[in-house]
Amino acid sequence: MGNLPMLSAAQMLRIEPYFPLSHGVPRVDDRRVLSGIVYVLKNGLRWCDAPPGYGPHKTLYSRFVRWSELGVFSRIFAALVKEAGDPDVLMIDATHLKAHRTASSLLKKGLLPDVSGEPKVG
Repeated sequence: MGNLPMLSAAQMLRIEPYFPLSHGVPRVDDRRVLSGIVYVLKNGLRWCDAPPGYGPHKTLYSRFVRWSELGVFSRIFAALVKEAGDPDVLMIDATHLKAHRTASSLLKKGLLPDVSGEPKVG
């Protein structure tokens, strides 16, 4: 696996209770797969561009989809936020709040409600 970033054993212990139980055949190493999912999402990669050290990209993708549908990630995030308490600072990364180039013209075309409260002219 070389120098690939992996979740630590302590991090895995904190989030393991939120993983679904394996039925029948034991799953591929959760730590390796979850580290691969984080790596792909953090770096904005396509699933097929994931380093082979994390396992087959199809496994990463299918586990991500299955766990997303089951709400695994939502439960993990909610539990970690609850543990951390109230934040002192909240920040939003604006690079993820992109609008389509035609979004500014939707109001002009009457596709969005006018909430300004100003009277309409003509």
